[in-house]
Amino acid sequence: MDENKEELQNDEKVYSIPFRRHLWPEEVALKQEQKKVKRLRILMVAFVVVALVGGWLLGSVLPLSSLAPARKNVVNNLPLNSDEKINGVLQVMENDWFFADQVENIDTKLTDQALKGITTNDVDKHTEYMTADEMKQFTDSINRNYVGIGVQFLQANGINIIERVFRNSPADKAGVKAGDIMNKVNGESLTGKTTEEIKNLVQGDSGTDVTIEFIRQEQPLEITITRAAVSATAFGEILSDNTGYLQIYQFGENTTNEVKAYLDDFKNANVSNIVIDLRDNGGGYLTALQGIASYFLPKDTLAMKQVYADGTTEEIRTTDGMYDNIKKIAILVNKNTASASEVLTMALKEQHQDVTVLGVTTYGKGTVQVSRVFKDGSALKYTTSKWTSPNDVWVNGVGITPDVEVKLHEVMYTSLPKMNDTDRYAYDSVGEPVKFAQLCLDYLGYNVGRTDGYFSSQTETALRQFETDKGITADGVLDKETFSTLYSAVVLDWNTTKTHDVQLQKAQEVLNG
Repeated sequence: MDENKEELQNDEKVYSIPFRRHLWPEEVALKQEQKKVKRLRILMVAFVVVALVGGWLLGSVLPLSSLAPARKNVVNNLPLNSDEKINGVLQVMENDWFFADQVENIDTKLTDQALKGITTNDVDKHTEYMTADEMKQFTDSINRNYVGIGVQFLQANGINIIERVFRNSPADKAGVKAGDIMNKVNGESLTGKTTEEIKNLVQGDSGTDVTIEFIRQEQPLEITITRAAVSATAFGEILSDNTGYLQIYQFGENTTNEVKAYLDDFKNANVSNIVIDLRDNGGGYLTALQGIASYFLPKDTLAMKQVYADGTTEEIRTTDGMYDNIKKIAILVNKNTASASEVLTMALKEQHQDVTVLGVTTYGKGTVQVSRVFKDGSALKYTTSKWTSPNDVWVNGVGITPDVEVKLHEVMYTSLPKMNDTDRYAYDSVGEPVKFAQLCLDYLGYNVGRTDGYFSSQTETALRQFETDKGITADGVLDKETFSTLYSAVVLDWNTTKTHDVQLQKAQEVLNG
């Protein structure tokens, strides 16, 4: 009997049944996979043979260049990977875009544009991608860093007047004073030069000297000053026996130290009241804000809260360093007071026993951003949280309403209109330059009667008087020369006197009342 068969026998028939080894499921699957691999090898070999033969035949008949259009047609019709849209678009623009060779550093330019597009949205205008140059400008604008002599000057009627000398700056150490007029830099006259041209002459490398001729009390005075790194984010002065004035331009890396120097002066002079001017201060670093709040509030006082998207809250509290000589505080704000400036305003308003906010409603920026810098100097600035006051007030989009609303003269809120060289306005004419000139005349104390842009006879009389006072042709006609002289007169008055700063005057009145 065959060993692979077993015989079963009964009364009628005898059957012979074959006996085979049982195959488990894993063995069946393995055999099927081996068959697939075998078929695949056959197909691959066939494909290689066809490709080699076809390429040899085609290459012998057609030149390679004639295949380029076909290749491009194939490439242009290939679908892009939806999961890699950005990289796909960048590759197409760099390699297949017709104008690619006309764009310098196209890879960097396209990447920057793409990142700016990613971060631009209607929900949050404070989130953005910045190139290396933009990041440097952003940082410098907060820290107000430069290498120079440490003065703030203004240009009016061709005269360059030192408005402020920052404490411990090279100019301060050299004896430069507010009110000095810059006449020459290294022997070069400043007549006819723009403020930017003058800044370029005065600033330079740290450790180098610059010789400036000043006019002081109508006498020339030559001073040689050694340039150095300057941070000018704060300025202070004593207004009266018991009142100090502190202006904070930005909350930069060195602002706490700058403010401390002025507060030390105030303490030594027994100043008990202080005006903190935050007008046009757009904010800065929260670390600087925390340090400055610590000068006016007891240690461990809640200054602000940061609320994150997941609902968690972080409390920012003051540290050591309170000046206990400061009893009363008046804070000046305007529509450009924003972010960290608003944080300080709310912290002092809610946590200090005697604070008055004066001016007009602030900007209303209630979010917090951080900047993450890439190795090439570019950065992603994005919103991480919102901030609220100690009492949970969120000023975002609303701003801070002052305790005492005080508006400046209308000319301070009016944009400077364009005045061309050939423009001339006389009696019975109408125009935006006429309206601006009327506001300037009114600010300076001339009786113009109306400020709606209609050139009335009263406006003509006032303009003639102004021209006479300034020693220019008194024809009662508003041309570019007269217009520039008017504007310069307003700028000079605002920056060199306190006469028209009614907000500051009201602050002093509140503090001393």
